[in-house]
Amino acid sequence: MSTGQQPSVQEQLDTLRQFRQAAYECLGPARDAQFELTDAVLLTPVVRSFVELSQTPVFRRRWSSTYAAIADGRPDRAALLRLYAQHLPATPRPVLAGDHTAWPRPHAPTLRDRTVEHQPTPVPGNKPITVGQGYSTVAWVPPGRTGSWALPLLHERISSAEAPITKAADQLRRVCAVLPSRPIALYDAEYGCAPFVQATADLPADKVFRLRPNRCLYGPPVYGGQGRRPKHGAKFKLSDASTWGPPAARCEIEDPQLGPVQVCLWRDQHFRAAAEHPVLVVRIERRAAPGTRRDPKDLWLGWLGQEPPPLAQWWWLYLRRFAVDHWYRFAKQRQHWTRPSFATPEQAERWSDLMPLLTWELWLARPLVADRPRPWQKRQRAGPAPRAEQTAAPTPGPEQRATPPAAPAGQPQPGPQSELTPGRVCQGMGAVLVAIGTPARVPKPRGKALGWRAGRQRQRRPRCPVVKKGRKRQKKAA
Repeated sequence: MSTGQQPSVQEQLDTLRQFRQAAYECLGPARDAQFELTDAVLLTPVVRSFVELSQTPVFRRRWSSTYAAIADGRPDRAALLRLYAQHLPATPRPVLAGDHTAWPRPHAPTLRDRTVEHQPTPVPGNKPITVGQGYSTVAWVPPGRTGSWALPLLHERISSAEAPITKAADQLRRVCAVLPSRPIALYDAEYGCAPFVQATADLPADKVFRLRPNRCLYGPPVYGGQGRRPKHGAKFKLSDASTWGPPAARCEIEDPQLGPVQVCLWRDQHFRAAAEHPVLVVRIERRAAPGTRRDPKDLWLGWLGQEPPPLAQWWWLYLRRFAVDHWYRFAKQRQHWTRPSFATPEQAERWSDLMPLLTWELWLARPLVADRPRPWQKRQRAGPAPRAEQTAAPTPGPEQRATPPAAPAGQPQPGPQSELTPGRVCQGMGAVLVAIGTPARVPKPRGKALGWRAGRQRQRRPRCPVVKKGRKRQKKAA
């Protein structure tokens, strides 16, 4: 992260304006309509249908251009990734978070490549599934202990021929290629398995993933002197304390949010199908937790990569993974990601490519926006200073920030830079867009369309089956 004096308001405006211009060049055909569509999303908190975005004053085209912009657009995903990487702050160890979510489309029988996806349900006893399309995301998480910011670097659809694990490994590989330093990637329990370890073992990144409490790992093998050398050692069952053995490291911490915490570490454990890739196993015991399924006492983590920093400096790092869940909720509720009903998966992918762009615009505009809460909202207070980086020594005191100079007349006033959420930044984006303008060109009316030709036959769209992923179990011979 940059050090020294805080940039002036004019410099921050120039940075945002240059980012928008560079992003505009990456959108390909129909870039003008696509860019005005993103501005309409930033200024429209609630829509009932996708075409309502055309009624926003910043969208200067007809309502039919909303769907036409997505159908004709071809955003350059690789160029956008490089653009996002250029605006990452200079940190010794950037923190990434990966996960996947579902775009429910249960009432779209003509949409190709629909699959059965995981979707939480509020009804007890119902299966947590839906029919739609899955999307995998790799996001950069800003430094700090708390916060709801997660800035996506890649947000792509998982086709029916792909698995979430292989898609996440491919995304992490492409992200590592554009990062200047070795990152730390955080993943949920679905990725704490042998296939993910094998797919990402050669990547220049350290992986931290949660382990399910019923997992069984194996220690280093012990050769008895006769016969073939074993691949696996003693079992390490996470649910059986008698198999753990003494930890290699232990620390007691009094956390202000979690209460008393005990962290233990075991070395040289491995999955049965990935014996050549040892991992570190960490158990985080929260003694004040109620011990329910939603809030358990024990949290098991795995570390795959280079030698980690001291245990007391990085055990809390996994808590930042949940920032990507906040972004999923923000994208679906405020950025209207799942509001459109596109006819093809390719159109849904192009619309999804604009979601990271919107989030990065909000991040760069955050220092320029003052907190303007609604009458029923509380004013957000400045939070505590972020912790030091994972490889750096703890700082002796809170981070000191220089007071930004006053903004010139006609420009937005800078707001608090630490704790404004993405939703609060959206509420003040109108003044920022007026100050910086738009790179989109003015539309040129071309008259009325010819319409549907008389006598032309209309054909119904073909119905597409739902693809069910799963392993094919071989039948036992009689």
